[in-house]
Amino acid sequence: MTSVRAPTSLSRPMWLFAAVGVAALLAACSTLENLNPFSSASKVKMAELQGFPATATLTVGWQGTSGAARDYVFTPAVVGASVYVAGADGALARYDDGREVWRVNAGQRLSGGVAANGALVAVGTPKGEVLTFSADGKPLWKAVVTSEVLSAPAVVQGMVIVRSGDNRIFGLDILDGKRRWLYQRAAPPLTLRTFAGVTVADRTVLVGFPGGKLVAINASNGAALWEATVALPRGATELERVADVSGVPVVAGRNVCAAAYQGRVACFDRANGNSVWARDMSSSVGVDIDSRYLYVTDEKSAVHALDRSSGASVWRNDKLNLRGVTRPLALGNHVAVADSQGVVHLLRSEDGAFAARVNTDGSAILAAPVAADGGLIVQTRSGTVYGLASR
Repeated sequence: MTSVRAPTSLSRPMWLFAAVGVAALLAACSTLENLNPFSSASKVKMAELQGFPATATLTVGWQGTSGAARDYVFTPAVVGASVYVAGADGALARYDDGREVWRVNAGQRLSGGVAANGALVAVGTPKGEVLTFSADGKPLWKAVVTSEVLSAPAVVQGMVIVRSGDNRIFGLDILDGKRRWLYQRAAPPLTLRTFAGVTVADRTVLVGFPGGKLVAINASNGAALWEATVALPRGATELERVADVSGVPVVAGRNVCAAAYQGRVACFDRANGNSVWARDMSSSVGVDIDSRYLYVTDEKSAVHALDRSSGASVWRNDKLNLRGVTRPLALGNHVAVADSQGVVHLLRSEDGAFAARVNTDGSAILAAPVAADGGLIVQTRSGTVYGLASR
C-alpha cells in the first residue's frame, strides 16, 4: 500500500492513504498541498484573532504534562475527579483534582489513548498492541490487533472496544484481553487516516467508516444492527470521492448524528438507522450536540450551530478561518473549541459570539476538549495538559 500523508501542520488531524498508482499519488500530493492552509501554495492565511467583550471567564485551574504527541492525537480520559493522559514516548499519568497521583512508562511508544472507567486504563501502540493498566498504574494485560491503534479505545461493561488503523473493530474481554469478536468491512481505495474512535450507547457500538457509512454494532457479539449512509462518495477521482465519516458519532435521546469529510452532516434514529435529516457540509473533525443544537466545525474552521430536530442553520462563527479548529464541545451555555495555535475559545451557544478565550503553550490542540467538572480538559501537541475552569 502506497501512503499519502498530509503535512502534520494541516488543520485536520488526519491524513490520506491509499493503494494508488504513481500518477494518482502525485495528483493527491498536489491536491493536499493546496488544501493545507499552512503551505506555501495556500493563498489564504489563517484568521488573526480579534478582541471581543468577554461575557464569561475561562481560566487555567491546573497544569500538568503528558509527553509530546508527535504524529498522533491523544485524548485525555476523565473519570470523576481523575484525568488520565498519555504521550507518544510511552508516558501514562493520572491527575486527581490537578495533582499528579502517579506516572508510569509503558516501555514502548504509544499512538492511541486514553480510555478509562475507574478500574482500568487502556492505550494503544503503533505495533497494534493494546496495553491496559489498573487505576493505580499497575500493568494488567496486553492484546494485539491487526494494525496500529490511532484512537482511544472505549471501555464498557465487560469489554474493551478497540478500533485499529485498518478500520477493524475489536471487542476484547476486559479481564484478560482475549478477542470476543471482530467487525470488519471493505474499504474504498483512498481513505482518511483518522484518529476518531467509537461511541458506545446502551450496549451499542456506533462507528463511522470510510465511504460515508455509519454502523451500529452489538457490543455483546459484534453483529451489525444497522447501517446508514451519512454521505455518498462523489467526484471523478479517488481523492474527490473521499467521503469518510469524521470524528465520533454523538448520541442524544433517540438520535445519533455524524459528519463526513466532503459530504454531509446527518442524524438518524439510533434504534433502526432511519434518516432524520441531512445537509451538505464537510467536516474532518466531527460534531457535538446538546438539548437544542448540533454543533459542527467545517473544513474551513467555521463553527456552526444547527437545529437538532431539522438541521436548519441557527448561527455560524467564521472568525477562526483556517485556524485548525477542533471538534466542538457543548458545555452548558457555551461551546468550546481549540485551535492549531493552542488557543481555547468559548462561544456562546445562543448566537456563536465569542465569550472567553485562553492561551496554552502555543502548540496545536488536535484532540477535542473534554468536559470535566466545572470546565474542560485540553492536551497540546507539545504535551501540556490544562484543566480549565469556565463560568
